[in-house]
Amino acid sequence: MNAEQKRLTGNNWKKWGPYLSERQWGTVREDYSEHGNAWDYFPHDHARSRVYRWGEDGIAGISDEMQRICFAVALWNGKDPILKERLFGLTGNEGNHGEDVKELYYYLDSTPTHSYMKHLYKYPQEKYPYADLVNTNRNRNRFEKEYELLDTGLFNEGKYFDVITEYAKQDAEDIYIRISIHNRADETAYLALLPTLWFRNLWSFGLLDEKPSITQLNDFSVQLQHPELGTYYFSYDKPVRTLFTENETNTQRLYDQPNATPFVKDAFHTAVIDQQYDLLQEKKQGTKLAPMYEENLAANESTTIYLRLGRELPVEPLSADKAEEVFNNRIAEADEFYEAILVKENKEQRNIQRQAFAGMLWSKQYFNIDIPRWLNGDRGQIAPPEARKTGRNHHWHSLNNEDVISMPDKWEYPWYAAWDLAFHCVPLSMIDPQFAKEQLILFLREWYMHPNGQLPAYEWSFGDVNPPVHAWSCLQVYKMEKEKTGKGDIDFLERAFQKLLINFTWWVNRKDHKGNNVFEGGFLGLDNIGVFDRSNMIPGGGVLEQADGTSWMAMYSLNMLEMALEIAQHNKNYEDVTTKFFEHFVYIAESLNRIGENWTGSWDEEEGFFYDVLAMPDGRYIPLKVRSLVGLSTMFAVLVLKKEQLEKVPEFYRRLKWFQKYRKDNGQYLVIENLKQHDDILLSLVPKDRLQRLLKALLDEKEFLSKGGIRSISKIHEHGYSVNINGEEFGLDYQPAEGTSSLFGGNSNWRGPVWMPMNYLLVKALKQYCDYYGPDCQVEFPTGSGNKMMLSEISEEISKRLVSIFEMGEDGHRPANDHYSIYKDDPHFKDLILFYEYFHGDTARGVGASHQTGWTGVVAELIQRINKTEQPAKEKNSKLKVAN
Repeated sequence: MNAEQKRLTGNNWKKWGPYLSERQWGTVREDYSEHGNAWDYFPHDHARSRVYRWGEDGIAGISDEMQRICFAVALWNGKDPILKERLFGLTGNEGNHGEDVKELYYYLDSTPTHSYMKHLYKYPQEKYPYADLVNTNRNRNRFEKEYELLDTGLFNEGKYFDVITEYAKQDAEDIYIRISIHNRADETAYLALLPTLWFRNLWSFGLLDEKPSITQLNDFSVQLQHPELGTYYFSYDKPVRTLFTENETNTQRLYDQPNATPFVKDAFHTAVIDQQYDLLQEKKQGTKLAPMYEENLAANESTTIYLRLGRELPVEPLSADKAEEVFNNRIAEADEFYEAILVKENKEQRNIQRQAFAGMLWSKQYFNIDIPRWLNGDRGQIAPPEARKTGRNHHWHSLNNEDVISMPDKWEYPWYAAWDLAFHCVPLSMIDPQFAKEQLILFLREWYMHPNGQLPAYEWSFGDVNPPVHAWSCLQVYKMEKEKTGKGDIDFLERAFQKLLINFTWWVNRKDHKGNNVFEGGFLGLDNIGVFDRSNMIPGGGVLEQADGTSWMAMYSLNMLEMALEIAQHNKNYEDVTTKFFEHFVYIAESLNRIGENWTGSWDEEEGFFYDVLAMPDGRYIPLKVRSLVGLSTMFAVLVLKKEQLEKVPEFYRRLKWFQKYRKDNGQYLVIENLKQHDDILLSLVPKDRLQRLLKALLDEKEFLSKGGIRSISKIHEHGYSVNINGEEFGLDYQPAEGTSSLFGGNSNWRGPVWMPMNYLLVKALKQYCDYYGPDCQVEFPTGSGNKMMLSEISEEISKRLVSIFEMGEDGHRPANDHYSIYKDDPHFKDLILFYEYFHGDTARGVGASHQTGWTGVVAELIQRINKTEQPAKEKNSKLKVAN
C-alpha cells in the first residue's frame, strides 16, 4: 500500500481541498430576485463588492470542507480596471450560445486526498478584453461560433503569464503553497500577485455569533481565529506590503448607501488599481488578507512565492528548502499512486488520464443551500419577495444540502446535476472508490431525496426529470471495486438498493400516464433533442410517449434486478424481490416492441428504428420520426444472467421459467428468445433482429458514426425534419456543434454532437450483447464497408474514436482543441487538455462548457478498457514471435 492509499484510509486528509467554487455570482443560490433572474440579480460586476450568502469563489482556490476559511490567487497586470480575483465569463443572456467562461486555466494534477494539487492559469499581459468578449459575442447570432479569449490575439507571441499554483500537505492541516509565475514573452512584463486568505461571511446572516479575525503577528505571518475552527497560522515570503480588509459589502458602490466601515470586500481593488494604500496601511487585522508581491519579470523569467497554512505557530520566516522538500515528497507519492492506475506504455494516453483525474478531483465543490431558509430569508436581512414562496423550488422544503460534491464544472455548472454525478462516479471510483460510494449514497439521503422519492435534479429546478441512472452508477462502482480488490462492498449495494426502491416507485407512479408501461419522463436531460420542449410544450394537449423514457425505465429495472441478484448471493431474503424487477422489465419490453391492431408502437418496422410517439386526446398517435439517441437508448437496457449466478438463486430461476412459460402459453411477447436449461440468459429490450437493424444505423458514417464517436442525431437530418401537429409545423435539423435553438438557453445542444456519457453507455451495452451472442452476431463496421466485426470489437473501435478526441494527431493537433495553432506551436500549450461538455459531430472539436471534466472524465476508464483488451493480444503476438 503506497502513501496516498494509506492516507485514503484516514478520515481527516480531505478536510482541506479545492472546494472553492469558480463562480458563485449568477447562481440560483445567490438569487433573491422576485422573478428568478439569477444572472441579472448578482452579476460579475457585483461579485468583487458584494458579500455572498451561500459560498465563495476564487481562482485555483482551496477551503476547508465547510468553506469557512478560503484561499485563492488574485493578480493584476498593471493594465486591467479590476484585479483578476475570479474567473470571468458571459452570462446566459450575453453569449450567442449561452453562458461561457472566457479564461484559460487547466487542472494539471491532484491526488484523491489533495495531498498534492497543481493548477495552471494563463493571464494575458495586455488589458483583459472584458467589453470585447461581451460585445462581440452579443453581436453574433446562433449560427456563428462563439468568440473566445484565444480569438482576441492576446496570447500571440507569448505575451502572457503562466501562473502555476501548487499545494502540498505536510499533514492533514498543514498545507504548503507554491505559486510560480513565468513570463512567456520576449520582453519584460509587470505583475502584482495577491495570494488572498479570507473568512466566509457567516456573521452577517446570523450563522456565527462571534466574528472571526485575522491578525498580523509579524512581517511574515498572521494568526487566524475562528469560533468553530479554532486557531490557524498563515505564513508567507516577505511581501512588498500586507493588506487587510473586511469581507463586507461595499454598499456605497452598489447602492449609493454609506458604508459602515471603509474596509469593505473590494478595498484591495481600489488600493491596487489606484495605487492608494494609505487607508489600508495601518490596518493590522480583518477578515480578509493578502500579502502583496510585485514583479517586473524579464523576458522568459520566472519567480516563485511560498506560503503555508497550518496549526503550528511560525517562529521564523518560511523556509524555501523545507517547502521544496515537502513538495518533492508529495509529487513523488502522487506519481507512485498513479503509476498503479494509469496505462503503462502509451505516454499520450497517460497524460490524458492524469489530467482527466485532476479535473475530476479539482471539480469537487462545497455546495450549500437550505430551501426553507432560502425561501424565507435570514434573520436580520431583508426578506425575499413573497413570490419566491410559490416560485422556483418551493416544493422542495425538505432539501437542505451542505456537502462537498462532485460538480460538472465549477464555473459553468457550479451546482450538482444528479445524472451527471452518476457518470462522475465511474472515473472517481478508479482512484477513490469510497468517495464515489459516498457521493451516490448522499443523493439518496432524506435531505436530498424528496419525500415522494424523486432525486433532486439541479438547483435551477430540483424537480426536473433526469434519466434514472443512479442505480446503474451504483452497480458500476460496486463492480469496479470488486474487480480491483476481489471483494465487493455488499453493505453499500444493499444500502443504496433500499433507497432506490423508493425512487423506482416514484418513477412508476409519476411517469407512466396511461399505466401502459410506456413512460413520458420529460426532457430527460437530453434538452433540445426533440422537435419541441419535451418538459413543457406538448402540442395539442397530447402525451409524449418517449422511447428513451421507456428505455431508461427498462434499464432501471434491469439495474435493480442485477443489484438484487448480487445481494441475494449473500442474503437470501432478496431473492423474492428479483422477480418483481424481472416482471417490470418484461412488461416494459412488451410495450416498447408491441405491434398490433389499433396500436402505434415506438418501433417502425419499415425504417428499422424506435421513435417517440405523440398520443393525442382524440386517440390519434403521431410518430415523431427523428433518428436520434432517443431510439438508440433502447440498446442500453441489456443484461446477461450468468448460469453460475442463476444456480445460486434457484427460486428466482424457477419463477423466471414459470413466467416465461405462462407468457408463451398465452401468446404474449417473449423477452427471452431462447431459454435453455443451464445456459446464460439474455435480457434485452431489443430483440436480435431489431438490434441488427439499429446497429446498421448506429455504425453508418452517413448517420451516427463520426470520427469522434456516436452523434446524438443522425446526419440524415442535415436538411431538416418536420412534422405537422394540428396544423402547426414542428421541426429540427442536424446541428453538429453549438445549438441554433433557444431551447434551454442555447448552450446545450443534443441535435448532433457527440456526448461522452451516452457513448459510454453504448460501448458498455455492446460488450454485454457480445458476452451473450459472441461470434454469432457480427455486423459491418462501418456500415457498408464489408468489414464484419464482433460487437466487442466494435465497442473497442468506438472507444478508440472517443479517446482520439484528446490525442495528438500526426498534424500535432488534438481534435478537441479546434485546431487553434497555439496548442501546436507553443510548447507551453501543447500538452494541455480540456475536457469539454460535448464534441462537434463532424470534427470532434470541443463545444459547450470547456471544463466539464465531470462526465467527459469517463474517457479515463475507456482508456483503461482499451488497454486491457489490447494487452492480451500484444502478449499473444509476442509469444508467437518467440515461438517462430
